[in-house]
Amino acid sequence: MRILVVEDDLNLNRQLTETLKEAGYVVDQAFDGEEGHFLGDTEPYDAIILDIGLPEMDGITALEKWRSAGRTTPVLILTARDRWSDKVAGIDAGADDYVAKPFHVEEVLARIRALIRRAAGHASSEITCGPVRLDTKSSKAMVNGKALKLTSHEYRLLSYLMHHMGEVVSRTELVEHLYDQDFDRDSNTIEVFIGRLRKKMGVDLIETVRGLGYRIQAPTNAN
Repeated sequence: MRILVVEDDLNLNRQLTETLKEAGYVVDQAFDGEEGHFLGDTEPYDAIILDIGLPEMDGITALEKWRSAGRTTPVLILTARDRWSDKVAGIDAGADDYVAKPFHVEEVLARIRALIRRAAGHASSEITCGPVRLDTKSSKAMVNGKALKLTSHEYRLLSYLMHHMGEVVSRTELVEHLYDQDFDRDSNTIEVFIGRLRKKMGVDLIETVRGLGYRIQAPTNAN
């Protein structure tokens, strides 16, 4: 899963970025509204953390531009605690949720997980497909109750496919959501990670749709 953090406070931006990376996300950073708007308009993110008080372009304007252009990426805005009007303006502009400063980064993580789950149609922090269970809260995966030892790339790949169960996901889309903007992207590495995942899971879960990509077929009782 790939997140964009748009925050001009260098320390806060760094803190959020490090926390998100430790939780298994790929993170891009922007430090002003214009840069943030450009990245959010041109890169495919699973969620965006957006400060309202930004230089060059304020967060509300950036958000309104994304929504006007049809961008539906979930957005969590950061507001000042005593500015209720900012919260109202952000929600009206198209924000999906907000956190007031100062905040605990654990709350931001929880809200980001919830936004991504809801965007993919999942209500629970645990996503299950047959014998495979993904715990998005702890960033762990299990098969038949046994924990899988996955690398960060393998976990992100499995997580993305399970969040999008029933959909055919192209290698290009996987690359765009597994690596940050500065990574030397190579879609051929996806095949390698798919092979490793299949071997570690030991179950026939990931389907190759020839010429199109990969799919985890959703069971009828998927949550």
